[in-house]
Amino acid sequence: MPAIDPAIVEAARGRYDAARAANLSLDMTRGKPSPEQLARSHGLLRAVDREDDRAGDGTDCRNYGGDPRGLPEMRAIFGEILEVDPDLVFVGGNASLQWMHDLVVQAMLVGVPGGDPWGGPKRSTPVKFLCPCPGYDRHFSVLERYGIEMLPIGMGDDGPDMDEVARLAGEDRNVKGMFCVPRYSNPTGVTYSDDVVEAIAGMPTAAPDFRVIWDDAYALHAFEGEPDRLANLYDRCVAHGHEDRPFIVTSFSKVTFGGAGLAAVAASPGNGDWIRSFRSIQTIGPNKLNQLAHARFFDGSLASVREHMRGHAELIRPKFETVLRVLDESLEGLGSLEELGVATWSRPRGGYFVSLDTEPGCARAVVEMAGRAGVKLTPAGATFPYGIDPQDRNIRIAPTLPGLSEIETATRLLADCVVLVGGQ
Repeated sequence: MPAIDPAIVEAARGRYDAARAANLSLDMTRGKPSPEQLARSHGLLRAVDREDDRAGDGTDCRNYGGDPRGLPEMRAIFGEILEVDPDLVFVGGNASLQWMHDLVVQAMLVGVPGGDPWGGPKRSTPVKFLCPCPGYDRHFSVLERYGIEMLPIGMGDDGPDMDEVARLAGEDRNVKGMFCVPRYSNPTGVTYSDDVVEAIAGMPTAAPDFRVIWDDAYALHAFEGEPDRLANLYDRCVAHGHEDRPFIVTSFSKVTFGGAGLAAVAASPGNGDWIRSFRSIQTIGPNKLNQLAHARFFDGSLASVREHMRGHAELIRPKFETVLRVLDESLEGLGSLEELGVATWSRPRGGYFVSLDTEPGCARAVVEMAGRAGVKLTPAGATFPYGIDPQDRNIRIAPTLPGLSEIETATRLLADCVVLVGGQ
């Protein structure tokens, strides 16, 4: 363990004991929008009235029918966000996670174009997925639910370890896919480099039905400077003759309302026909009134969406700045871990999280200690498959929901817990 000045440890102990006595109740577990962010979308509730409820193509949005891909107005906006032809876009309900869940389940039950069902009684070996990590716990939950073996892939500053990705995907026919959060990755904040996107698009795979679920959840969520540019995976896959490889997903869940936004998936024509085949059984049609409300709220324009997101950024940026300032003040330079100190942390420019790495073997104890003092954090290990961080060091910090004073209090207590656990 790194050497920490006993006086610093003793001071942290005093602050921690005082925090416990204060009966705090602070929640930093999930990346939820704040009430102030949600209030900025209340105009959605007035965007459609009873006298004007038809889409631009004449669809009566109150009734069944219409294009199963969704309203043209919203497919155009999502197409521009994802940089694909709107004809390739399907717009659904509020949850991109539901799209991703359904893609996996349908692949298991009936197979994707170009392949047999991934699951079923004839399969003697498990389906496997590549999982860059630290990563998004809900991706891992979907895979675990359906018995898909998860293969952890290390993350660097430019994305996943592509040597390992290419090796595993290239040698094992049971490796059927890969989950990615390619922009402002959850939780590290990394945006994949052009070289990584190119490698994902072009690599040979042993499974002819290999799929990449490209969860571009934070495509709109820059809060500092110009948004990070992400290379176009679909175009690169087409160039390499792998147009069916990607499913590209995003949503408005943290743009408008968490439970009443919109989510979209973009896919090749072949994959799109496959999506249409199961969607036509699942539902008579999407919530067209919600799509119409969003189209009108944003004036049918991506520019209006981006202006809306600049308002979100003004609310979010100070919260991330507070987390980073407190971590810098409290932990920078402490200890001697690889000359980096008792902990290291990300400095994201977008997304919803800060990723904190403690000394190996400390994260679980830090999270439990903070919880006893009234600060709830995402469970240690949640950012890894099966909830097991092999080094027990990663902690995901979600600062968007609380107010600034609460964030400062919670982060200072977290830093004190890092000192107390690391200094034992």
